[in-house]
Amino acid sequence: MSVTDQQIQTWNAELEASTPQEIIGLALEQFSNIAISFSGAEDVVLVDMAAKSGKPFRVFTLDTGRLHPETYRLFEKVRTRYGVNIEVCFPDFQAVEKMTTSKGMFSFYSEDHKECCAVRKVGPLRRKLHTLDAWITGQRKDQSPGTRVTIPVAQADGAFSAPGTTLVKFNPLANWSSQQVWAYIRANDVPYNELHEKGFISIGCEPCTRPVLPNQHEREGRWWWEEATAKECGLHAINVSK
Repeated sequence: MSVTDQQIQTWNAELEASTPQEIIGLALEQFSNIAISFSGAEDVVLVDMAAKSGKPFRVFTLDTGRLHPETYRLFEKVRTRYGVNIEVCFPDFQAVEKMTTSKGMFSFYSEDHKECCAVRKVGPLRRKLHTLDAWITGQRKDQSPGTRVTIPVAQADGAFSAPGTTLVKFNPLANWSSQQVWAYIRANDVPYNELHEKGFISIGCEPCTRPVLPNQHEREGRWWWEEATAKECGLHAINVSK
C-alpha cells in the first residue's frame, strides 16, 4: 500500500486522542502487510489487543542469540496463548562470526553497544521491515525522556523505509504510562516476562540488561556502563536522527 506523508500526518492528528485499541484497529484495517514488533510487556499488550480486535495480524521478534532464557519462554507463552506464529528474525551469522572472532563476545563493554546492536538487531530488523508496508511498536513517550518524549502515534519511518517507498510506523501506546500498561496486563491476565518479578523493567539482551533500583528510570537498566543519555540500540533510530 502506498501512502503519502500527508495521509500519515492526518492519521496522527486524528488518532492522537484515540485509545490504543482504536489505533491498532485503524492500522490493521489500512494495511494487510503489517506486523507487530514483539519483545516486551508493551508488545504483548499490543498482541492481546490485536487478538481481541478479531482482525488478522502478524507478529515478529528479533532473536539476537543473547537473550535471557525467560525471554524465550515468554515467546512460547505468547505463541500458544494467542495461537499466532511468531516470525523470528536472526542476525546474519557471518557478520556475528566476524565481529566475535575479531573482538570477542563482550566488546561492547570496552567500546559501546552500537556495533553489536547493529549486527544482532538492526540488520535483521531492516531485512524484515523491507518486506512490510507498516509495523506496530510498543514505544511509549515516558520510556526515555531523552529520545522518545515526542514520538507520535503514527509516523513515516524514514530510518527503515526502502528506496522509493514509505514505511509507516504506528505507536499505539505512545501516550500511555508504564502504570497503564501494567494495569492492562493485570486486568487481562496478559503473559509477561518472568524477569519483571526480579526487578527488571526494560529487558534486552542478557549481557546488557540488569535490574533497576527503586526510583531509577527503567532505561537505566540498559547499557548501564555507558553515560549516554540517548539509550537507543538503533531499532528506533528515527528517535535520535531528527
